[in-house]
Amino acid sequence: MIGKTISHYRVLEKLGGGGIGVVYKAEDLKLKRLVALKFLPEELSRDKHALERFRREAQAASALNHSNICTVYDIDEVDGRHFVAMELLEGRTLKHRIAGRAMPTDQVLELGIQIADALDAAHKKGIIHRDVKPANVKVTPEGKVKVLDFGLGKAFEPEGSDADLSKSPTISAAATRAGVILGTAAYMSPEQARGKPVDKRSDIWAFGCVLYEMLTGGQAFGAASVSDSIAAVMRGAPDWNALPVETPAAIRLLLCRCLQKEPRERLHDIGDGRLEVAHVLHLAGADAESQGPEGAVRRGVAVAADHGHARLRGPQLRPDHMHDALMRALQPVQLDAVRAAIGL
Repeated sequence: MIGKTISHYRVLEKLGGGGIGVVYKAEDLKLKRLVALKFLPEELSRDKHALERFRREAQAASALNHSNICTVYDIDEVDGRHFVAMELLEGRTLKHRIAGRAMPTDQVLELGIQIADALDAAHKKGIIHRDVKPANVKVTPEGKVKVLDFGLGKAFEPEGSDADLSKSPTISAAATRAGVILGTAAYMSPEQARGKPVDKRSDIWAFGCVLYEMLTGGQAFGAASVSDSIAAVMRGAPDWNALPVETPAAIRLLLCRCLQKEPRERLHDIGDGRLEVAHVLHLAGADAESQGPEGAVRRGVAVAADHGHARLRGPQLRPDHMHDALMRALQPVQLDAVRAAIGL
């Protein structure tokens, strides 16, 4: 493949591969720019229904124009090999950036806002990612998030609601099937794992999984085997004690809302999650710069809320309980001043 010309692209080097195909660096001979070419697995090319879904989803994804979404330039086929030409990105995936280690909270919030922004833009266009995970999020050297493979997961889903788990969004050849499914299973929503129809709330679940992993360095529903990972998604709960002590109470609550098993009880719109993360990041920046009594009150709110984080943990916390739980957590500070400062 290296050195060959495919359509009007000259293949330069192999960049990597995964369940949705092999990626090469190439030169666009018409527009004189470097691109990434993703060649789809052979089994997709042999399935006319999956191929049609791929074309339809890729065309929709190519219409997305957002700074946090990897741009799709072209979809084409040469000698039975189907590929996508897309933006060539520098940097590492979030998977490699986490590498089993918790990231600083401020970095998590900054990256989380960008991931949520990308998902929000896609959802507003009616496009569901279906395979949000750290391996599908690239971070440039400048700290810019680029979410990859929008819509491509749809091509790998079987028709109808009785989906076979073995055909997860990142399924590839049988020889690599177990490892590939494991890479995706930990981020599947319960309804997706059951093979039920999904909507944007499945992406919201996966966003919660990614946010949790950035904060803790570990998967919310990771396990040693595919079946154990699926069982954790269906019936288990994240280890809330693994969250760093300094995790803001509002972020703990957001995680709870994203990771509700029942879609109707989950956060309904990722845009709301983005606003919540942005608000926490803004308060953190304001607190770092604030001086005087008003700043002290804000810092008191943050410290007291974190002091009472044990009360705010766990999937049993519901949004309508937030006010009472926060008030109990704020007992060590002057409540009158706090209520005035936050408008209660």
